[in-house]
Amino acid sequence: MPKWGYSIQEELDPEKTVKASGREVRASHKHLREICRTIKGMTLNNAKTFLLDVQEKKKAVPFRRYQKKAGHRRGLDKAFAGRYPINAAEKTYKILQGAQANAENKGLDVEKLRIIHAAAYPGMKVKRYTPRAHGRASPKYDILTHVEIVLGETPGQGEEA
Repeated sequence: MPKWGYSIQEELDPEKTVKASGREVRASHKHLREICRTIKGMTLNNAKTFLLDVQEKKKAVPFRRYQKKAGHRRGLDKAFAGRYPINAAEKTYKILQGAQANAENKGLDVEKLRIIHAAAYPGMKVKRYTPRAHGRASPKYDILTHVEIVLGETPGQGEEA
């Protein structure tokens, strides 16, 4: 069993929710944080199409916290700055596919799944060195990222909540 847990604190119904996480993902923790903030609350299919559109640079991810020197993009709601983090979108898409596979294995209806929790936070730092002039070296850090996504089954139109 892993020694890590999920950052979601509320009690989840294990029959109606599925979890998936990516540990030590090689992508920017700033980009992954903004993507997780954007897709939280979306349905699974909408989030997957959004991430594919980000990879094709059709839709921009709104940047709210890490927006220094980020250009304005059209079509953004409540935020003007945005970017196209392709690598982070690919990694998040793979994690969503894993969550969908977990849901199918559990017997949940994939059409009713909604992202109820999405979080990204920095993980381990990989320290390397880059050579400089006169025989010196400068440190070069690669910060890995933990991503976790929880999907929940929402009641359909004919059912009661």
